[in-house]
This record gives sequence, C-alpha cells and structure tokens, in this order.
Amino acid sequence: MTDYKSGFVALLGRPNVGKSTLMNRLVGEKVAIMSPKAQTTRNKIQGVVTDDEAQIVFLDTPGIHKPKNDLDNYMDKAAFSALAEVDIAIYMTGAEDKIGPGDRYILEQLANIKAPLFLVINKIDLIHPDDLLSMIVEYQEIANFAEVIPLSATQGNNVDELMTEIKKYLPAGPKFYPDDQLTDHPEYFIVAELIREKILEFTRDEIPHSTAVIVEDMNRFESGKRVINAIIYVDRDSQKGIVIGKGASMIKKIGIGARREIEALLGEKVNLKLQVSVQRNWRDNPLFLARAGYNAKDFK
Repeated sequence: MTDYKSGFVALLGRPNVGKSTLMNRLVGEKVAIMSPKAQTTRNKIQGVVTDDEAQIVFLDTPGIHKPKNDLDNYMDKAAFSALAEVDIAIYMTGAEDKIGPGDRYILEQLANIKAPLFLVINKIDLIHPDDLLSMIVEYQEIANFAEVIPLSATQGNNVDELMTEIKKYLPAGPKFYPDDQLTDHPEYFIVAELIREKILEFTRDEIPHSTAVIVEDMNRFESGKRVINAIIYVDRDSQKGIVIGKGASMIKKIGIGARREIEALLGEKVNLKLQVSVQRNWRDNPLFLARAGYNAKDFK
C-alpha cells in the first residue's frame, strides 16, 4: 500500500456546465442532483471514488455567480471554501459557452491557489473538434493550467483520461473512507436532494429556485416499508398551488418520481409522504437555511 494515493479534488465553474453530471459519472452513482436549470447544486457534495490505485474525494461545488440573496452568498462561499482543502482544482466549462466576465472572475480567484489547476471542457459532443483549439488557447491566456482535458460527462468520452491525469498529481496517502462509501452526506440529505430534483424537473420554469426540501423523519417502518416524511418549502402561496397541482396531480407526480429514485438509493421499499408549506423569503433567513442543511457560520 506504500504507492497508494489519495486526495481531494474540487469541481468549480459557472452554473450549468455539467459539474453534477461529471460527479455522478465519476462516482458511478447519483450523489448530486442534475437539472438543466442553473444553480441546481447548493452545497458542496462529496463523492468518493476508490480503486486499487487511489481514493479520490470529489467536491461538486455550487456554480459560482453574482449573489442576489443570502442563499447565493452561501453558494459562492461554499464553492470557494472548497479550495482550502483540495489537492487538485478543476475549472469546468461547457464547449458551447463563450468565455465571459464570469469565467475571468472565477479564474482570477483561482490564480493564487497552491493546488494544480485543471481545465475541463465539457460537452465536446455538441461541437466540432476544430472549434476546441481556439477555445483552449483563449483559456490558456487567462490562467496557467496544469492539464487541459476536453470530455463529455454525458457520454463518458475522455472521462477515463481525466481520472488518469488526476492520479498523477495526487499525493501518496491512506484511504479516508471505506471502499464501499460513495458520499459523506447522510441519507436524509440525499433523499431531500432527490425530491428537489423532481420538483425542478416537473415544474420547470414555474418554480425556479424557490423550493427547499427538509426531510423530517425517515427512521420509521410500516408494513415493511420505510416511511419518509418530507416538507417542501416555497416562497409564495401561488407557488404552493403549482407544486400541489390541480387535484394534487403535481405533488403525486413528484412523489412517484422521487420515490423511485429513493428506493434505488436505499435498496428498499419506501412510503414517501410529502407536504408543501409556505416560508416567505426563506433564502434570506439564515436560521431556516441552517435548518435546511446550510452551515450557519457561512452567513457571518
């Protein structure tokens, strides 16, 4: 085991460049929710990859963007705080995305980090290969990247190459987690995220980022099923009506979709009970945000 390597790798970038998709591809299981909507990830999600050569702990950070409220501030702080504990930082962008002020801002923040900085260009399946070179040259004029790796997180192209390059830069070290552990987040956090993913999927633009999900209890069993009680919080009464739907059609759809994902995660039958409640301005309420799983110290 003397040659064994281990370390922490942060995935950073603007919203909606595919960080969660890549995280799930690397880990082999869904540990981060995915949505075409920007700013889906709100917290640092740790995914663990273990093999005979190394154990890599990936941090899927929230997409960095100009903050508009306390939740946005939290998300930016969560993203940048990941840099204090990593051995490699990966800046991720989409192959179709033009380099803009947001990219330059983030790369300026990354200029002084001690860890090697990788550039990962995702979604290469959406562009012609000839278009990649000019993009790479432009990025290399902005920052000093240790490695540049174009890939497709959706199709898996070049993901193995990324893993190979990561292992080259990792220090020698022990395993931090058991071989079969895929994430450091407790089950209730992942369950809440899976429910939130279905809300984003089914309500689309009607409910952008006005929802939070808190799992109240998931330790009780009835008739051989795990009973999970969760509350969906929204900002306004009108949003509550949208989440519930006519004749409770939407909440049923969300519940069925989330239950399937949760049962796959837990490997057991689930009785999912959902409620919808209005919590006005919850994104600017530090106490509520802390209850929802966001660290209160990040608001000080």
